[in-house]
Order: sequence, then structure tokens, then C-alpha cells
Amino acid sequence: MKTLTYIFLLTFSTAVAQVQNGKITIEQDKKIDQLLNVYESVIGDSNAYRIQVGFGSLAAAKRIKSEVEIDFPDLYSKIDFDSPTYRVRLGRFKTKLDGERKLQEVRKKYPAAMLLKPKK
Repeated sequence: MKTLTYIFLLTFSTAVAQVQNGKITIEQDKKIDQLLNVYESVIGDSNAYRIQVGFGSLAAAKRIKSEVEIDFPDLYSKIDFDSPTYRVRLGRFKTKLDGERKLQEVRKKYPAAMLLKPKK
């Protein structure tokens, strides 16, 4: 019985001694961060009120967007394609009240602007 105990202890201590302690390093591709930003912008738009300031061809939408970025540099602006036209939308407002307050300011420069409900 003593011999069996010594063999067990020797085997166990050898197994414990051979266990490796390691350090794991994960290298993440930088494109994953870019992809997450795109995903966040798409998801972020779906549950926020936005202000549409204009629409038209791609050239017209780019012109409007550049004007909006000068007039309202603090607001996020984006061109969305909603067949058959390109639409310029700005802001991401959590509440309708916040969106309506900013809409009043935006309408001084863009009278046709309208507040859009979040997509469900």
C-alpha cells in the first residue's frame, strides 16, 4: 500500500510540475474596429430621431451635405439612399423633444426640413 501511495504522489507531482503557465495575447485586425463603427452607425440610426434636410440626385445630396456640415458642424450628417433618391439626414436624437428643438433651429436655414421617426 505504501508503494502505491508513493507511485501516486510521484505521478501527481510530476504532472503538476509539467503544467505550463502561459500568457495569451490576442491581436485584433484594425479592420474589425472599422467594421464595428459601421455597424454602430447603422444600429444607432435605427433607434434615433433624425432630421431630413434635403434629397435628390447624388450630386445634389453631396452639395446639401457639405452645406449642412458647415451650418451645423456639431451634428452628425449622412447621405442615405432611399430609392430612387439620395436623402441628407442629420443628427441622432434619443427623444422626439430633442429632435423637435433642433428642428426649429435647422428650419431657419432649411425650411423643408422634417423630423423622421426611428425605424422599428
